[in-house]
Amino acid sequence: MTIPLGGVPLADHAALFAALTEAGFTDLWSSEVNGADAFTPLTLAAAWQPRARLGTAITPVFTRGPGLLAMTAAALAEAAPGRFQLGIGASSPVVVGDWNAADFTRPYARSRDMLRFLRSALAGETVDHSYETFEIRRFRLERPPAIAPRVLLAALRPAMLRLAASEADGVILNWLAATDVPRVLAEAKTDNPDFDVVARIFVCPTADAAYARTIGRRLIAAYLTVPAYLEFHRWLGREPQLAPMWKAWAAGDRKAALAAIPDEVVDELVVHGAPEECRAKVARYAEAGVRVPVMALLPTPELDEQGLATLIRALGPA
Repeated sequence: MTIPLGGVPLADHAALFAALTEAGFTDLWSSEVNGADAFTPLTLAAAWQPRARLGTAITPVFTRGPGLLAMTAAALAEAAPGRFQLGIGASSPVVVGDWNAADFTRPYARSRDMLRFLRSALAGETVDHSYETFEIRRFRLERPPAIAPRVLLAALRPAMLRLAASEADGVILNWLAATDVPRVLAEAKTDNPDFDVVARIFVCPTADAAYARTIGRRLIAAYLTVPAYLEFHRWLGREPQLAPMWKAWAAGDRKAALAAIPDEVVDELVVHGAPEECRAKVARYAEAGVRVPVMALLPTPELDEQGLATLIRALGPA
């Protein structure tokens, strides 16, 4: 499950983390956009749920300096030994540039360099190296974790997928249908049997299809107009369905862009239906090759009536 859950203060998440564990959720994964940072919710989860596996999906490679990112990851790995995985990725020009005043330049090279630096630093090595996109001089963690966290790379298209397969401990996927997974993983070929495949899956557990599609359209318009995701879905073959949305968005007509998104695209990319239907649809990702399907709950009309803990129990594999 993606944490933190919406509408609940972080201080009140202990009961929700317990409900997730009791419902059979094994993993708690954070994100980092403009809500909570990636590490604070996981730190709370590390203390409150000592059995849960933890992960970031993702921590941007531009918004923290290399040393600070290594220190933050090492601290959480020390707090949750053997249970934490660090997921990193390029993020987007809005998050990096507009919101964090950093330069979103050469995202592939920066991701590759940060991945290489982190693997060395988290192993306790002294790093003194000129990478292509930054230079590190005599950095060594004062508190290297006894169990170094696995480092996963967010990837969409072939070059980044191949980088994840060759140099990372796993890959993190986002905004794809279960039917897209085989094509994506064909580019991330690896001989590593422990290679993790994580996918964030947006889940709107409601029988009200019109409501779910309205929410889904807003998310699709916000994300799939970002250049990296646009090119990802063009590569996946969705240009015929999404080109009208892209054209309207580029022209500044947000209303027309939303209206141009076909129902079938929303249904492919956003899981919705009754909780048992959602479980079955998420399971299709696992059947297609995803090792860690991570639900990301979207708001539903039913949520106020049944309560979050009840919904968690209905969605959980247990």
